[in-house]
Amino acid sequence: MREGPDIARIASLVGDPARANMLTALMGGTALTASELALEAGVSLPTASSHLSKLMEGGLLTLASQGRHRYYGLAGPQVAGMIEAITGVAAAVGPQRVRPGPRDAAMRVARVCYDHLAGEQAVAMLDRLVARQVLLRDDNEIRLAPSAASYFAAIGIGVESKARRPVCRACLDWSVRRSHLAGTLGAAILDKILLEKWARREKDSRAVVFSPTGKQAFEKVFLG
Repeated sequence: MREGPDIARIASLVGDPARANMLTALMGGTALTASELALEAGVSLPTASSHLSKLMEGGLLTLASQGRHRYYGLAGPQVAGMIEAITGVAAAVGPQRVRPGPRDAAMRVARVCYDHLAGEQAVAMLDRLVARQVLLRDDNEIRLAPSAASYFAAIGIGVESKARRPVCRACLDWSVRRSHLAGTLGAAILDKILLEKWARREKDSRAVVFSPTGKQAFEKVFLG
């Protein structure tokens, strides 16, 4: 047996269709119950419980209890980044399971990727922040420029680093197939967008829908 990370074990966990649907459902950043995940996966509750146990044992999920309810979520941004990257590969080289519809169009424009913004708007934002030298990019590495702290402070966003999580991280966007901004800064920007009511989460979807005035405000701040 070769030494090093056991890629095959993780691949087998993600590769099951029911478990893949569960993990994708959790990419919206909202914790879900076993019953909700069973519906997402199209399986019975006992079967869903078996799949969830395997994902927990594999370190891909976390479990929180609140009263009588138990909520499952992704184990962290690293797991979310893996799912997003796999989705990108599947979109590029694999068959499409359904014909894209209106919801898919909205998802391509803007959506939640675990806790940060993804889609065309997010990729354009990262490109513009790099062009304005607010962020510096070297291949897949993104870091703050000297002017970044004052720039983001002026729009009410802190860039302090938090333990065990990078401020900036490139996350491959499955629909655009280029990187958008993840990390604590990416999460703070999404929080800002929703707090200012520039956009709203579409019900039962990862899509983020900008209002006309919200789109103008977002573009003025991040794309101007």
